[in-house]
Amino acid sequence: MLSSILTGTFTMDTFLICILCSLILGTIIAGIHSYFNSSSKGFVITIALLPAIVQMVIMLVNGNLGTGIAVMGAFSLVRFRSIPGNAKEINSIFLAMAVGLATGTGYVVAAGLFVLIIGGASILYNVTSFGEPRQKEKELKITIPESLDYMGNFDDLFTKYTSKSELVKVKTANMGSLYKLDYRIKLKNPEEEKQFIDELRCRNGNLEITCGRVAFGSDEL
Repeated sequence: MLSSILTGTFTMDTFLICILCSLILGTIIAGIHSYFNSSSKGFVITIALLPAIVQMVIMLVNGNLGTGIAVMGAFSLVRFRSIPGNAKEINSIFLAMAVGLATGTGYVVAAGLFVLIIGGASILYNVTSFGEPRQKEKELKITIPESLDYMGNFDDLFTKYTSKSELVKVKTANMGSLYKLDYRIKLKNPEEEKQFIDELRCRNGNLEITCGRVAFGSDEL
């Protein structure tokens, strides 16, 4: 059942079956990716077409070492002209390439089962809280005048409103007349965020304060 439909040389019928399966499976992968992620239309179309493209490359190589090396070199050039993607985008690219490899060698049933299993697992992980931190951290940015000593000045407020606070970066601004403090915090009660910010404003001379979601580097692969 999971054997290859290719027997030596491929015919027009087997070619059409493989490319049709590649397009269908690529569309399913792209649909799952676009439903749970915000990506450009161009990227989604690329994911949908990638299995068919990889399949054609594999069929043309077909054991030819010289052609395989040339194709690998071409893919390397494409890689260096591409911007990095996040982890989910790269995952979808590898999934589409794996499907293209399977259909390119004639294992269309295995490719279909693979997409069914991995796609189902992806949907399950996205609709559940799998992998999410128990309590989300926030990034707090406080601007203070240079005359204010920031060491220990906000400790009582952090103790009152947060379960965790860490100063991760300090930098000067406005020709050294201001300091910008970057903290990682976990609020004890998210509903008290406005009250927390209001009390911080009383300490920093009502200068700029920003509190938002942390842009985790772990989103990148």
